This record gives sequence, structure tokens and C-alpha cells, in this order.
Amino acid sequence: MSGRLLRRVCTAWTTTALAAQAVLLPAVAVAAPAPPEPGERSVAELLTDLQKLYRRAEQATEAYNTTEEKLKARKAEADRLNAQLAKTRLSLQESRVAAGRLARQQYQNSTDISPYVRLLLARDPQHALEQGHVIGQLARERAETVRLLEGSERKADQLARRARAALDEQLTLTARRKKERDDVRRRLDAVEKLLASLTARQLTAVAALERDGVAKAQKTFMASGALGTTRPPSAEGDRALRYAVRQLGKPYEWGAEGPSSYDCSGLTSQAWNQAGTPIPRTSQEQWARLKRIPLTELRPGDLVIYFPEATHVAMYLGDGMVVQAPRTGEKIKVSPIASHPVLGAVRPDPGGKPLSDYTPPKVPGVAAPGTATHDPRPPARHAPTAIRPRP
Repeated sequence: MSGRLLRRVCTAWTTTALAAQAVLLPAVAVAAPAPPEPGERSVAELLTDLQKLYRRAEQATEAYNTTEEKLKARKAEADRLNAQLAKTRLSLQESRVAAGRLARQQYQNSTDISPYVRLLLARDPQHALEQGHVIGQLARERAETVRLLEGSERKADQLARRARAALDEQLTLTARRKKERDDVRRRLDAVEKLLASLTARQLTAVAALERDGVAKAQKTFMASGALGTTRPPSAEGDRALRYAVRQLGKPYEWGAEGPSSYDCSGLTSQAWNQAGTPIPRTSQEQWARLKRIPLTELRPGDLVIYFPEATHVAMYLGDGMVVQAPRTGEKIKVSPIASHPVLGAVRPDPGGKPLSDYTPPKVPGVAAPGTATHDPRPPARHAPTAIRPRP
């Protein structure tokens, strides 16, 4: 899509969506969209298509992130093996030098008379016994040298095979990462293509319908009693949440881990890393490896996982709100917890003790959790202002 066309789409979406939001503030429900022109798809169909495209792009992003993490680990393992192999080869060389020196000494000192015969014929038995002791000591040294040499050779051979396997896997992961990177780009291109095909009227209607859907989902979710009362976070959870809040307004970028942009799991993983509790990089690994907790026990700093495939994650703020990096073209923001279908929640620090004195972080434009009831309606969603494929 050309820059001029993308700017036109974004301007139309932003202007009309904000206007629609201003009109809709007094009520949750929105007016029924105008009927489609002949041959046009309905607004609901357009919204469904757009959400599918965004979700597929996020699934591709998380697959890319998973491969990227595996590649980092494999590179580190290959580097470790290569360093160990170099050290073993140096030890092997030293063992070979020692073995060569012993072989020369044995050749130079060889006679036709065995040490035991010399011992029997010796005029000074004590001196002969001392010689026998020295001979025994040399024999033990030779045996130890041979043992070290053989051990170093076996170790070097094993390390060489492991290093080659690590390199092969690294090359395989690199190829997979490239394929997944291209897949993300194709899916984002599909988003651009759909957005470019929409008129200003369609953009307005799609934005209003999506906003209304989130508001209804949030109202139903909050009325269900799925959440308990707001609990204080642990010290680590508080630090992670405050880090996430400081990132508000920064752009979403797929595969990014900060500090200038993030994707959904890049934000949550970096927030907890900064809090001193490293967690897995991707939302799927966060769901698989972190302690799962009931939604009724959510406290600020916990992670909310979305979709059956665990392909999206946000950080709980309190009072049914989360901090999230939503999707391409949007910025990190505070959203209703029901912005997406909730899969469950995890706690990175299950052993962390709740703070006895907790003051929620201040979020511009949002009442502090526990001090007021939040309006469940999310801000208007905007079309991507830019889609910059990562290298």
C-alpha cells in the first residue's frame, strides 16, 4: 500500500471513529449501521475478517518469537560447546606432547635386561630398590598420561559431534525464522489490503461495531462474578506493573522487546524481567510454564492470557482493566480485560507476598484501580499508522 493511501485510510478511520465515540459516550449501545451497498459485505463480516487477519498475524508473530528464542538458546549452546571444544583440544595437544616425551624417554632408556633382573644382580640392594620405586613411579605416570590422552580424545570427539549438531540445528532454526518472518509480513499485508479496500463509512461502522462488542463483552464478564475484589500485588508485581504503565503510548511492533516498541509478550516479559523475575518470552510459554491461578485471585501484575492457542497476553491493572500492547498500528494502552476471549491467568511470582501498603500507579485518563468504577468501553481502535516489517 502506498504511503498516501495508508495515511488516507488511517485519517478516515481516526476521524470517523473518534467522532463516533464522542456521540456514543452517554450509552454503551451503538446505532445500527447503515445497510451495505449492493455487492458490499456487511459491517459484521468486515469486522470478522479484520479480526481474523489480526489474530493470524499475532499467531504468526508468536511463532516467530518462539523460534527466535530457540535460536538464541541454540546459539548460546553452540558458543559454549565451541569454547569447551577449544579448551579440550588444547588439553589434548598437551597430553600428546607428554605422551611423546614419555615415548622418547622409554626408547632412550630401553635395554635388553629387564628392571627386575637388574634388581637381582645389583651389588647395592637398597639402591636397586630405590631404582625400582622410580621405575614404578614412571610406569604409573605413563599410564596416567595414556589415560588422559585417551580421555581427551574421546571428549574432543564427543564435543565435536555435539558442536556440529548444534550448528546444524542453528541453521535449521535460522531458515525457519526467515519463513515465519515472511509469514508475518504476508499476514500484515493482508490487513493492509483489507483496510485499503474500506470506505470512510465502512471504517466508521467497523470501529463502532468493534467498540460496542468489547463493551458488551466487558459488561457481561464483570457481571458474571469471574473476578474477585482487587488484591494488592507483590513487590515484584508492583514493579512489573509500574514498568508496563511507563510504556503506555509506545507503539506495538511485532517481535519487539523494547525499549521503544513492544509486542504483547515482549511487554509482559520485559516488565517482569525488569522487576527481577525473568519469565518466558512468548505468551504460549508464559501460559505453559508459569503458575496458573483462578481469575478470582487476580492481582495487579498477574498476566491474563487470551485465545485458545494462548497467542495474546496482557498485564492485569485492577478493577477489570489490563495494560496491553494490542496489535500492529496501535499503541500500548489500558483496555478492558474482556477485549479478547480470556483463556486464563498466570502469576510469575506465586510465592510473592502481597504488599501491606499499596498505592496503584497513576494512569493518565484512567481512575486508579480501587478508587472508581471504570467505564468498560475501550477507546476507539485505529487502523495501523504504519506496518514496518522487521528485518
